[in-house]
Amino acid sequence: MSTLEPVSKHLPFELNSSNFCLITILIIVISVFKLTKTRTKKSKVPPSPFKLPFIGNLHQLGKLPHRSFQALSRKYGPLMLLHLGQTPTLVVSSPDIAREIVKSHDVVFSNRPQTTAAKIFLYGCKNVGFAAYGEEWRQKRKICVLELLSLKRVQSFEFIRKEEVEEMVNKIGESCESESVINLSHMIITTSNNIVSRCVLGHKYEAPHGSSSFGDVARKAMSQFVAFSVGDFFPSLGWIDYVTGLIPKLKATSGELDAFFEDVIQQHKMMKRNHEDHRHDFVDILLQLQQDGMLDFELTHDHLKAIILVSFSLSLSLFAKDMYVGGSDTSSTTLEWAMAELLRNPAIMKKAQEEVRRVVDKKSKVEEKDVGEMKYLECVVKETIRLHPPVPLLLPRKTSSSVKLRGYNIPPKTNVYINAWAIQRDPEIWERPEEFVPERFENNEVDFRGQYFELIPFGIGRRGCPGVSFGIAVVELVLANLLYWFDWKLPEVNTTSAQDMDMSETYGVTVTKKLPLHAQPTMPHL
Repeated sequence: MSTLEPVSKHLPFELNSSNFCLITILIIVISVFKLTKTRTKKSKVPPSPFKLPFIGNLHQLGKLPHRSFQALSRKYGPLMLLHLGQTPTLVVSSPDIAREIVKSHDVVFSNRPQTTAAKIFLYGCKNVGFAAYGEEWRQKRKICVLELLSLKRVQSFEFIRKEEVEEMVNKIGESCESESVINLSHMIITTSNNIVSRCVLGHKYEAPHGSSSFGDVARKAMSQFVAFSVGDFFPSLGWIDYVTGLIPKLKATSGELDAFFEDVIQQHKMMKRNHEDHRHDFVDILLQLQQDGMLDFELTHDHLKAIILVSFSLSLSLFAKDMYVGGSDTSSTTLEWAMAELLRNPAIMKKAQEEVRRVVDKKSKVEEKDVGEMKYLECVVKETIRLHPPVPLLLPRKTSSSVKLRGYNIPPKTNVYINAWAIQRDPEIWERPEEFVPERFENNEVDFRGQYFELIPFGIGRRGCPGVSFGIAVVELVLANLLYWFDWKLPEVNTTSAQDMDMSETYGVTVTKKLPLHAQPTMPHL
């Protein structure tokens, strides 16, 4: 062939004007088809707000993510796909969709995203909260449910709750004599910490350990646990967390916690060797299980410390809340919000006090069996948890495979947040959702143990919290005693009305009241 011959001579057809037009039309049709197909495929993904290059939707999250998610969901729907950096994130704000996840796809949604902090603090995520879904996780959860958090075990710690609550009542009584205003938030936190510490570790551990108290280290750990990690949102840029100093800080704090829990374990082993008589706590139970070797996996020291540190979830779940660090925090947070709402609503407080005092009558102390008869107090607790779930975004899940949900394609390795806070304030579900109205639960079978999806503060499905009974026992007993023994009012220096009390939130491992709650107790004439 001459190099000057036209290429058209060697084509299977003659490239004349008619054929050229035909090819052009064919290219346009194919392009339109592909474009339509691409759009159709995209339309099968849940609605998403506009995202910026690289950072995705991160710029649309404020300091209170549960509120940011709620605002976006109102515009884009109760099933919404965000891109937080390089991480696809599904946000669920509907009880019906939450129910569908549990009833139809719970296994697919049962994994956890393992954050940078979780990997460091929890020995490679060996605890219950962040462990990958599978047989080992089932065995660990079984330990928590049957050995640590059964109703029988919760009842066995009644003496600890009684003793710590009595000590709290005595301290508040001293303030009544001097007509002092007390930091009620601090009082509640101390009592909750002591109860959980004694049940889990066997002792109160506020004595100095090294250069600071364990409480200081635990609070630092909780703050760092939710610190922004570049690697969590941009896995390819995880090295930046070393440059910023985040990972060295996490490892330093983790080392302090590890030393503390190692010391606790060795003390318990020594007591056992010396046959010292003491009431068994969670550490003793775990050590006995380790010694018996009856489990289907090896219960190593790292497993023990990870379960002790944060595997005892007393409320719903945002990050890892297990035995100690998160346990006391969620109970105290619920109590703080409950007392704040009661102080804002004196008529509701009076009604609750009348019930508590009628049931207890003139006994010398409030018994836990009495608390079971306080139906309105139960309504107060339910309404508190509805309005102020300590962990408003349930502990995140991660899809293990692709799944179709409500006609949308959800890709694998998608983080999933169920916004319990938004569901529990949804005006389509709740009448006057922003108001504190305990009466809504009178003659109402809705409960918070995971069966009613409009009230899910303790999580749902396989990954629901196993510590509901333990946490509620603490909250109800402490609250009943605060209402029985004392009358309460806001400090007189507070010039605003009770309804104008600052109820703003601060975000951490739990969502707490931003400003501590101060109140003045007085002794009632019982």
